[in-house]
Amino acid sequence: MVAKVVVSADEMRRTLSRMAHEIVERNKGCDEVVFIGMLTRGVPLAKRIASKIQEFEGVEIPVGELDIGPYRDDLADLELSSCPSYLTKVPLDIAGRAVVLVDDVLYTGRSTRSAMDALIDMGRPRCLQLAVLIDRGHREMPIRADYVGKNLPTSREEEVQVRLKEADGWDEVVIVSPAKQ
Repeated sequence: MVAKVVVSADEMRRTLSRMAHEIVERNKGCDEVVFIGMLTRGVPLAKRIASKIQEFEGVEIPVGELDIGPYRDDLADLELSSCPSYLTKVPLDIAGRAVVLVDDVLYTGRSTRSAMDALIDMGRPRCLQLAVLIDRGHREMPIRADYVGKNLPTSREEEVQVRLKEADGWDEVVIVSPAKQ
């Protein structure tokens, strides 16, 4: 395996700051905006973006945590779709709010579709927006992010790993490629 750093800690910090500004601009402020981070790495990213907005707007954005496990289509055989998600923590009613769903990597779109199903079960948001640190392509669902930190063309054989201080001790994004034979 060969690993190549494609986003450094400084680049990640600047990227999240840019995304925070884009979210405020698109929503014409922060009224009725809530962030929902997808477990696991979407949660710290959502918290970081919310923190950036608080720095420059002086407004605290509520941040929730979403476990999509019970909504995954690849686990239907295990009948998990009928199980409640005890890991999901949403601090308020999302009905009528602008919900920004945050994840680390957008790949096939299946996780995002599962997250949208979960959110709709919680209430009817005014709008649902998607923010991802990395968009690597290869969609299997008609899903597109509203806010993208970095478009990163990859092959299906490559793996994108997002490393965050909160989970891994340092910030970076790497592409791991299979070793050449």
